Amino acid sequence: MKVGVSGSSGLVGSAVVSLLTKNGHSIYRLVRSSANERSQDGSRLIAWNPQSGEVDSSKLEGLDAVVHLAGRGIASGKWTPEVKQDIRDSRLKGTALLCQALSRLSVRPKVLVSASAVGYYGDRGAELLHEDSAAGTGFLAELCRDWEAATEPAGKSGIRVVNLRIGVVLSTVGGALAKMLLPFQLGIGGQIGSGKQYMSWVALNDLAGIVDFALSNDGLSGPLNAVAPNPVTNLQFTKTLGAVLGRPTILPVPDLGLRLLFGEMGDELLLSGQRVDASKLLAAGYQFELPDLEQALRRVISGAG
Repeated sequence: MKVGVSGSSGLVGSAVVSLLTKNGHSIYRLVRSSANERSQDGSRLIAWNPQSGEVDSSKLEGLDAVVHLAGRGIASGKWTPEVKQDIRDSRLKGTALLCQALSRLSVRPKVLVSASAVGYYGDRGAELLHEDSAAGTGFLAELCRDWEAATEPAGKSGIRVVNLRIGVVLSTVGGALAKMLLPFQLGIGGQIGSGKQYMSWVALNDLAGIVDFALSNDGLSGPLNAVAPNPVTNLQFTKTLGAVLGRPTILPVPDLGLRLLFGEMGDELLLSGQRVDASKLLAAGYQFELPDLEQALRRVISGAG
């Protein structure tokens, strides 16, 4: 297929582009500005600018599919009002611009796979969360709700839309695990807060596989939990990571310290949790490469997955 990809240089985007290329698809990268037709790796380029509302729609014509991953990282700094607005704008403006442009094409792509996050559900304790569970409360829940709603023009135009609710991505290149590794390797890692909050995780290789699977599986549409089938508590994650690294995990990080350091971001990203169900993805036939946390951590940390 001819696949357009936004956010192609990010952690997830890079893995998705690599897998799609390996599987024989032609990649068209949406980039902020370009005087060139192709990137150095041979991918075609499509100029767009979500802030100014510009996109080269003529180059969207003829795409078979689009993967939309662009957006500012949510853990890139303390959530000041300005940062929160920038996080929202980077997702909502880009999604609205892209989906409106796709809906107006003469020949529209068959499918759009658009990123969302398990933050949609808010902090729900041990409740098992399915795709039809209600949205939660808080900044991330409201962001994800509006982010998914911004894909509606594409869906109404007849494009099959899949909203990937992505969990904690395991990678040593970026994301939460990459930030956790050094303190754990030094033996100063430990549970966060009570440790009872759930972490719904997914290995980066599996996340790329889920994107590819969603592109080609006509039976999938709407929200899709992109998580491994075995969510764990933060305490379980901590103990497993310590065991994999052969290091003690006896120094807990107190709630108060996190709130003082990170404010609202600490509450929503570190002290809150979601126990998210992967049944819809499994029922559709996706086979996880790394469904077990210890196996996944060993593979990812060794650089093999």
